Amino acid sequence: MESPEPEGWPGVLHREGRTLCRLAVDPAGAGSGPATKGEGAIFHNPAMAGSRTRSVLLMQHAIEAGLLGDSTVYALDGLSASGLRARRWLNELPADTAARISATMSDMDPVALDWAMRCHEEFPPEHGKGELIAHLGDLRKTVLEHGRHWVDVDPYGSPLPFLDTAIQSLARRGVMEVSATDSAALTGSSKNALLRRYGARVRTDGLAHDSGLRVLLATVARTAARHDRSIEPLMSIWESHHLRVSLRVVRTVEGANRVEGSLGWRVGSPTVEEVGLSISAGLHPETTLDSLPMHCFLPLSHPVERSDKRVSGPLWIGPIGQSEAMASLTEERALEICGPIASEVDAVGWSEKDFEYERRRIARSVRHISDEAAVIDAPHLILVDDLSSWLGSGSPPSPSGMVEALRGAGHRSAVAHYGRPAFRTDAPWDVIVGAARGLQPPM
Repeated sequence: MESPEPEGWPGVLHREGRTLCRLAVDPAGAGSGPATKGEGAIFHNPAMAGSRTRSVLLMQHAIEAGLLGDSTVYALDGLSASGLRARRWLNELPADTAARISATMSDMDPVALDWAMRCHEEFPPEHGKGELIAHLGDLRKTVLEHGRHWVDVDPYGSPLPFLDTAIQSLARRGVMEVSATDSAALTGSSKNALLRRYGARVRTDGLAHDSGLRVLLATVARTAARHDRSIEPLMSIWESHHLRVSLRVVRTVEGANRVEGSLGWRVGSPTVEEVGLSISAGLHPETTLDSLPMHCFLPLSHPVERSDKRVSGPLWIGPIGQSEAMASLTEERALEICGPIASEVDAVGWSEKDFEYERRRIARSVRHISDEAAVIDAPHLILVDDLSSWLGSGSPPSPSGMVEALRGAGHRSAVAHYGRPAFRTDAPWDVIVGAARGLQPPM
């Protein structure tokens, strides 16, 4: 006997990427971000569409690169809500990849899981590959039922309550993706919450979101170390209302013992002595000290004054992404895997313009990531607005102009995938200053 339809079914037909689903309310009129939680029968956040696209592409890379072994990949969408992330994994990945995936959608709302499975049955993957399982229960219990190769933690608020068990659930080599919507805490706007939850402080400057990502990475790294594991960041993104880190987790006592070597402090307006220490620790390129940089990293062993408002940390001071993983997230590949294909008779009633808009949104979600891959290990993330203010020049130089100038000088550089105009580079600070003044002379 067929189960009764859930309240509100069939709702509104919606497409994200190449995947169709039904939602209780039209996301176009529901707003975005965590403030919409609780509106309608099924929580769905359209602002996370780019995050879900990147998750599909990163899973494809991880499987192609052999990061998840060569047999069945057990993946968990731990707080699935509408289930769209797990369904996009199966619907949009190529058939040979999807065939290896056993994906579990876990949620504490039985209605949400009912909607998600009905959507999967109505709009299954065209290639018919992969397995999708619905699991009713708390993520902290679900993850421990058996080992996972991929765990996605996307909570409403802080991910801290879920990190311990999520890391314990991972196979010897696995990938974990962690979202945090408590960005006010992680970026230093809510200082008490930041100190209480993460044991850190963050300076509320232009790099606050980058510092927040690094605080989150440091928190995950320390949690992993408690379970004899180490992390390797694959990609770290600030977008809209949330911060998100994607990382490889490997069981290794040696790596866990070295965790503090990847942690330290970010200092704004550093002194000559601090810059010299950063250079000697290999955290800053060799440079003259005629003009001091806006920021530098210092190792965790360096003593800092808790009252010093220039200091952010403890935070992750290593690369916040992996070159190979980020290089795979090109706009071309995003459109090939996730871009919807226009149809004359469309179930949602989209016009060619609607399809083109979604394809542009897909491409925009990965813009600059593959270019930034070649320089993700560089010590400098520089906001051009801050640079012009620091140097007392006129209008800020364009990030692409700075990149071209620095590459011409023989250094690595790329426009950053960051919420504000910025670039990354391994160039010495005096070279950066020379390039900026060449583009925008002092006032």
